[in-house]
Amino acid sequence: MSNMPDLLISLGKLALAAVIGGAIGFEREAHGQAAGLRTNILICVGACLMMQLSLNMEALFHHFPGDSVVRLDPARIASYAIASMGFLGAGAIITGKGMVKGLTTAAGLWLVTGIGLAIGASFFAPALFAALISLICLYGMRQIKALFNRDTYTILSLEFQGFHDHLEQIRQILAAHGFSINFTAFRREVPENVSSYRLHLTSKDNIPWDQLVEEIAKTPDLLKFEWQEGQVI
Repeated sequence: MSNMPDLLISLGKLALAAVIGGAIGFEREAHGQAAGLRTNILICVGACLMMQLSLNMEALFHHFPGDSVVRLDPARIASYAIASMGFLGAGAIITGKGMVKGLTTAAGLWLVTGIGLAIGASFFAPALFAALISLICLYGMRQIKALFNRDTYTILSLEFQGFHDHLEQIRQILAAHGFSINFTAFRREVPENVSSYRLHLTSKDNIPWDQLVEEIAKTPDLLKFEWQEGQVI
């Protein structure tokens, strides 16, 4: 930076990157994600700084002669910033038995990197518009998403005393609450006189679980039951 106005513009870019990164990170923080307010601010400011460095490489090395072996590529640092974001994005993703969590946060980190690079390149209007779209998506789409009932996959494990066939009664209870059984595993422990069932279920995420649990708990000879996350079928 050769003069004070250029320095102030550079600092203003970093401040704008911090504000936009913080706005996006606040939503992720409120949603309980680990990559929240501080992470998004640091990423956006860091990306903005790297972009400014890329654009100022020519000023730093303009005195080199034309036949020098030094070749300047302003896009190189920016491209590596985008590529390195894949590591943070992968760390934000959690893979469970039935679902993948953290994809929105990983995509947000990638977007924040791009916004920071755009601010560093003085691409202000597109950066602000991209930030506006992302905030509308993160805040507004969550309300719309709540209107749609998604499929959920669970595993129900049951144990009964005795060798009677309890499966038909359980099927009727589950069907009455909108569950469909995709797979059933059965085990019988003869010395203990215990029958075990393991049911892979599909349902919508608006199931009244308290009523369902109450009905299953009233099943005769029930010893215990357990719910757990199932695999997507």
